[in-house]
Amino acid sequence: MISSIVLAAGLSSRMGQPKALLDWGGEPLVNYQVKQLLEAGVDEVVVVLGYRADEVSRVIRHVPCRPMLNARYQMGRAGSLRVGAKAVNRDADTIVIVNVDQPRPATFIKSLLDAHASGDWLATRPVHDGHGGHPIIVSGKLRGELLAAQDESDGLRGVLRAHADQVQDVPGGDEAHLDINTPDDYEQARPQTASA
Repeated sequence: MISSIVLAAGLSSRMGQPKALLDWGGEPLVNYQVKQLLEAGVDEVVVVLGYRADEVSRVIRHVPCRPMLNARYQMGRAGSLRVGAKAVNRDADTIVIVNVDQPRPATFIKSLLDAHASGDWLATRPVHDGHGGHPIIVSGKLRGELLAAQDESDGLRGVLRAHADQVQDVPGGDEAHLDINTPDDYEQARPQTASA
């Protein structure tokens, strides 16, 4: 069982509008991400909502996913991670964690899932130029630690740091770092949608 958590609760303050609703190749960014996860072989997608949740939940009615609300989304990202971890299937062997503003095509996600499945790793992440990227794939064994993640201890990063010797780094190329935080980021990234 492969579960996934799409973190889509943030304020999008630098973007000025909800990033989940940005147009990405003719559809909302959040819908694109859900579809790519499913195409990559994920069995369930949990989307954690917060800021302007009503608008985003109306949009994701058109894709197979389970919306979950983080009512305290302004308190930090770790809270959304906990909400997502609580919602995923308890029997999940693998959990894919991605932020909604980090669109990844199915082929990229699938390559990471295959790499993760090829060994006995607690986590797998793409790396480019010596820096870790996204999505992060974790073993279901870490679900309890995700449920306890706190922003004060660096949330997901803190969980990975605690198991540094059991984290697999996979070469990911530029795609591993695509992150849409500002209107400029969005404008630069949009041409990639044609090939995504």
